[in-house]
Amino acid sequence: MAFFDEFQHLKIQLEEIESATDNFADNKAIGVGGFGKVYKGEICHSKGKSMAAFKRLDSRLGQGNSEFWKEIVMLSRYSHENLVSLLGYCDEGGEKILVYEYASRGSLDRHLSATTLTWIQRLKICLGVAKGLCYLHDPDGAHQRIIHRDIKSANILLDKNWNAKISDLGLSKIGPANQQHTALISNVVGTLPYLDPMYLKMGLLTKESDVYSLGVVLFEALCGRLCFEYNNDQYQILVHTWKQSYERKKLKEIIFRDLMQKMDPRSLETFSDIAYLCLHESREERPPMAHVVEKLETALQLQEMYEQIVMTEGYKAILNVAVTPAPFTSDVELTRLLSNGILIDEGKRWFSLNKDGKHCELISASECMNRSPYECIPYMNSRFAEGSYEVKENNLTAHVRARFLSPEITYAVNLVHNSNRTWGIQEEYNREAAFMHQLVGETESSISHIVIYRDGWRTSELYQFTSDGTSFDLDIQFNFQKSYIFGNKKLVVEGIEFRPLSYVEYQVLEDEEVDMQPTLSIDWEQKLPNVYEQIIKWSKRSLKWQTKKELYHLFCEGFLVNARKGLLFKGEQWFSLAKNGKKCCMLPARKTLITSKWSWKSLSTSRFKEVAFDCHHSDFGINIKFLSGILSPRTSYACYLVYEITENRSNFMFPLSVRRGFVNLFPRYIYLLSPHTRVICPKDYENTHNPSDIPKFKGLPQLRKDGWMEVQLCEFKTSTTPMRNLIVIAVGSLIQTLDGLIVQGIELKPL
Repeated sequence: MAFFDEFQHLKIQLEEIESATDNFADNKAIGVGGFGKVYKGEICHSKGKSMAAFKRLDSRLGQGNSEFWKEIVMLSRYSHENLVSLLGYCDEGGEKILVYEYASRGSLDRHLSATTLTWIQRLKICLGVAKGLCYLHDPDGAHQRIIHRDIKSANILLDKNWNAKISDLGLSKIGPANQQHTALISNVVGTLPYLDPMYLKMGLLTKESDVYSLGVVLFEALCGRLCFEYNNDQYQILVHTWKQSYERKKLKEIIFRDLMQKMDPRSLETFSDIAYLCLHESREERPPMAHVVEKLETALQLQEMYEQIVMTEGYKAILNVAVTPAPFTSDVELTRLLSNGILIDEGKRWFSLNKDGKHCELISASECMNRSPYECIPYMNSRFAEGSYEVKENNLTAHVRARFLSPEITYAVNLVHNSNRTWGIQEEYNREAAFMHQLVGETESSISHIVIYRDGWRTSELYQFTSDGTSFDLDIQFNFQKSYIFGNKKLVVEGIEFRPLSYVEYQVLEDEEVDMQPTLSIDWEQKLPNVYEQIIKWSKRSLKWQTKKELYHLFCEGFLVNARKGLLFKGEQWFSLAKNGKKCCMLPARKTLITSKWSWKSLSTSRFKEVAFDCHHSDFGINIKFLSGILSPRTSYACYLVYEITENRSNFMFPLSVRRGFVNLFPRYIYLLSPHTRVICPKDYENTHNPSDIPKFKGLPQLRKDGWMEVQLCEFKTSTTPMRNLIVIAVGSLIQTLDGLIVQGIELKPL
């Protein structure tokens, strides 16, 4: 049971998956592999609501329970940006289903012959796969070596930004770490055209077997086709032909026709050299994966330099429509000039490059908004000579046309505004904008809440979309009737901004690491709290340990206590130590929430076996009473709401206000689910809502290792002597009741 307990937080109910896939409808199927059929659908999970891929085990296809659990173990213990992420699994009702992040562009094999997949995109994909394999092969000895055994283009998934994700670790083998050479005797599995010839002949599996398979994939990316053909009921493997073309210096005969004219010759040479080495018959002659990564990075850099020269000509055309002449003498100066931004198109647009070289465009209010309800006013930090426009009415319409976007890039559409009220910059992440907007001709409205302080202005994210080309047209209606940030103050709009996304999502909380180096001599009793003997007496379970080190680890893990007197206030609570040795305490919902607004029920997964649920109101109060001696003295702490959401999850996409104390005119805002923005004109592979493009702030939720969620409510600092404390917090929603919210308790943890 201990083995399965490790993965309990990943379990997803079969009922939820059947609902997401319309009971595994054929129109939800997106592929089939050695495991079974794969379906797509939107599902609610710990990070919000998003599209997911559901891989449904079909035991008739040869893979079974061992591969199912191996995939769960691998993807939950080993995490890398170039490995597909596991969102959860289902093992009930005779079904075994793996739930992954949705790689919206599918697998690489589907795009090999696409003329729209550029050489630089192919290089980045290959580099991503190599980095993922380098992590699995573990050159630094940080974990056990993993040999994938089935690297092929069909097992390389691509997200909407064309980032490569290695999938299907169900056939992988684990070998010892910190060894230069690892050889395992193994039954030959995998896909024949990609298999290492030595592995195929002798059944001797090494990390170089993956290197060979990667070499095949590299040549597929170069040639724009799969490594085999099916003719006259027979498979013809093309790898030998490709190697011969390289040896005869006749790569032009096999390179994908649409790539040749756009490739830097040095990039092609570097790429083909390393691809050929990967396919060496002798495994000793194949390069280590770290060397493959190095060469692919060089090939990518050479191609980027080549394309920068080509793009310079395009940027010269943009400079020709600049309001003020902008001379430059080098590409570096040109890039710096455009990164700072220039005014173009008769002063109606502001064009700039972001740090990744993607195009940003700001269209002035004078260009995109009806002038009748506006009054042009000078604004000292406006980027437009005409100034900005003061909104005189609650409703307005914007007719926006972007002209200089980067193709195939996901953009955020932002309203850039200001008011004559000022706050500190750090507070801007917690401010409420609360205005309605919708696309002209549609009835679906959205609410923009978070205001981000950027470039001297406030920006509110409205929509997201992926550009097909350089232009995009948009008509938006705004309603500023209710605005908590502006109140009766003047609203000044500078324009509508198209900014490339740079996602910043909340992360799963890190493990608390308490192990020390075994060679160090540590007085473990000194690391225990000074009243640890009394706390042990209050424990509601029998604690067993043989050394003070083991006892210290028990305290770090935490346990339930029921204090009768002393420094801990009376009642049941969960006591633990943080990784820095500071005291932590979780108080049950029954002792902290104002009970009249909640229903109550038993729940086995709660530390207190009871939880509050379904607050049928739009707000609730929290009273936290404690003696400062319960916590470490002179330490900064934070209060966290520990919760789950079971129903009406879409309602919780909006923020909640948090006020500390009885009077607080300016609340902060928190999210119980990560904020998402509507995607307009979505492609077939895209979600309908994406994570908002906002910086991290303290009001975003995090997933705990015990499967619950937490979000920070407020901060405080403990005193040097025990004293009675009372923290009063009011939490409220602007638009809905809080049905579906389950609260386990309030945790006090050091910052």
